[in-house]
Amino acid sequence: MKGAGDAAAKMERKTVEKNRRMHMKSLCMKLASLIPKEYATDSKDMLSQVDHLDQATSYIKDLRGRIERMKQRGDIRTSTEGTNKDVDREMTTEFRLPVVEVRHQDPNLEVVLISGLEKRFKFHEVLGVLEEEGAEVVNANFSVVGDMIFHTIHSQAVSSRLGLEASRVSERLKELIR
Repeated sequence: MKGAGDAAAKMERKTVEKNRRMHMKSLCMKLASLIPKEYATDSKDMLSQVDHLDQATSYIKDLRGRIERMKQRGDIRTSTEGTNKDVDREMTTEFRLPVVEVRHQDPNLEVVLISGLEKRFKFHEVLGVLEEEGAEVVNANFSVVGDMIFHTIHSQAVSSRLGLEASRVSERLKELIR
């Protein structure tokens, strides 16, 4: 009788470990999808999780360096009073709203849309463009920061054989929201 209990506990540990590995793999894939193309290697070979983590580390170190340089130039205020106003001013002078950014890493496609409160678009039309281009929406969320709305849409190619053409998706979305 004791042997059956040990076997069940062993199977449960295996299942927990398998779920943990699957969860870590999905987190690594999500991290890899966030790395801009400039930091990705030009190799056509499949990259290992360690390679993706190295790229993410390089990207984060570069971002930290850019932030430090901006602080040294005085572009970012470090005091708590007025920080949001300074950052908002920096953001609005850096780019014009609305912003469309499409990141593609087979078979995933991430779309980031930033719009102002006064310039809105129909979200279902954005999803329609993605579906027409062969993408299946996996996750979509938004957040409002100050007078800007940030939309993030994660999708995958419906057919890995056909894939997705990120430049076409980007152009169609720019036409739609402008």
